[in-house]
Amino acid sequence: MDGEQEGARASDMSTELTARVPQLLEAMRSVGTGLQLHSTLDRICETAAALTDARYAAIGVVAEDGDGLSDFVHHGVDAATARLIGRLPDGQRGLLGALIKHSEPVLLADLSADPRSCGFPPHHPPMRSFLGVPIRVQGEIFGNLYLTEKRGGARFDDDDLSMVRVLATEAGIAIGNARLYEAAQQRERWIDGAVAVTTALLSGGDAEDALQVVAEQVRHLSDSTAGLVLLPADEGGLEIVAVSSERPTEALGVVVTPESEITTRLLAGEAVFLEDAANDPRVLSALARHYGPAMLLPLRSEGRVLGTLVTLRGRGARTFTEGERTLAAQFAAQAALALKMAEAQRDRERLAVYEDRDRIARDLHDLVIQRLFATGMMLESAQRKSVVPAVQQGVGRAVDELDVTIQEIRTAIFALQQEPAEAPSGLRTRVLREINTAAVPLGFKPSHHFVGAVDAVVGELTGKNLIAALREALSNAFRHADADRIDVVVDATVTLPDGTPGVRLTVADDGVGIPEGGRRSGLKNLKRRAESLGGDSWYGPGIGEDGGGTGVVWQAPH
Repeated sequence: MDGEQEGARASDMSTELTARVPQLLEAMRSVGTGLQLHSTLDRICETAAALTDARYAAIGVVAEDGDGLSDFVHHGVDAATARLIGRLPDGQRGLLGALIKHSEPVLLADLSADPRSCGFPPHHPPMRSFLGVPIRVQGEIFGNLYLTEKRGGARFDDDDLSMVRVLATEAGIAIGNARLYEAAQQRERWIDGAVAVTTALLSGGDAEDALQVVAEQVRHLSDSTAGLVLLPADEGGLEIVAVSSERPTEALGVVVTPESEITTRLLAGEAVFLEDAANDPRVLSALARHYGPAMLLPLRSEGRVLGTLVTLRGRGARTFTEGERTLAAQFAAQAALALKMAEAQRDRERLAVYEDRDRIARDLHDLVIQRLFATGMMLESAQRKSVVPAVQQGVGRAVDELDVTIQEIRTAIFALQQEPAEAPSGLRTRVLREINTAAVPLGFKPSHHFVGAVDAVVGELTGKNLIAALREALSNAFRHADADRIDVVVDATVTLPDGTPGVRLTVADDGVGIPEGGRRSGLKNLKRRAESLGGDSWYGPGIGEDGGGTGVVWQAPH
């Protein structure tokens, strides 16, 4: 009688399993559609839950080092409940951790009774019945498929296990295809990003704009919260020269100390990868407190470190995979090569300028001065021959003017033959130097006015950015304004809208103004630089008739 009962049960089970084959085939077909990895994981969870009549399903993606989970995709828990639960499982302990270490199917009537279980966090829905099956992709463990809480209070049986194992095999194939497709798409995006960076660096445009493109591209491509570009600082260490961030930051212009172990390694050409930048003892900058995983990649070309590329994710975000690290390193190498080529291009342009200056100096000396000197001698001869006192006096004044002109030309020749001087330490002196430098291409010297103890109250970081803003504003005036007059005012006595003391730079001209739809990248640079310090920048009417021209205002805390 017992044998007959066993045979009947086996027959019933076979019949039930056979009846569910069409459902399994449909599930396999559903799992195999689509090539986006995350949507594929979502679809596997949803399909597995429907196939086994489970209330909840999840896939835990095992980390590359096999220690815990790098991702956790779930189905059945609504968004509000998920927010109350908070952090997703990390696979470091409990039943999920045990399944990572021992990748075998698990079938439990009550998972809370299993000795490997460590309980649920607050707000977690109750779960009793449990089915867990490993998912393999090309023979390697990708993760585990978990199903819990079979509807109606029933428990998962061997038929459920058999069907889920078949589904897991198909899921492994689908995940493998999705990973290959996603990897190809990711490589294509990084290649496009490298092309954009190379184009920006070699376009001959503003260097700050080009470095900003590098920061924006690496943040976007690495799916990060922030991207930074750092270049070697004059005083040692690395200075942040470009920032792309989802949140406001005061990072621009900050110098990372050369005493940092990380700085030493980067300047030696080594890449540094951090799991948690906020809590890494090697990170000395307070800026890291908002960030978790980080990649710090040297911009290295032909054995020379030109700078550093940094990409940061938020605290608690997933770590960078080996594939992402490899692609980012290749991107950094391409950016370094483009940076070196751009530097060589600027050196050639600078050499051409020096050669042109030498030619102008020679022409001034050999042609202009000689002709002026000959003209002076002719006038002196005419003066001696004239008997009219008024004529003698007029000619004498003309000869004196020629002498002064010759001296001024000789001074200009001397200036053309000099290398650019080192920037003095005082802010007032540096402002005057920028004004004097701009006078050469402008053809006139801008007027200037200082208000307050500029050198005493303005800090080094703000002063450095103010000089860069002044240079940008004067350059814009020279290139676009067609002005006859420019006024520069540096006021260190202003109070910013939030009540903090600050310094305000105003550069106003009487030129043609900013045309409608005209290029405003320089003005964007000024605003970005000011905002990075907690300040602001804007433009308005100039000092021409009826407000003609442009007035640019830049301000920041001391």
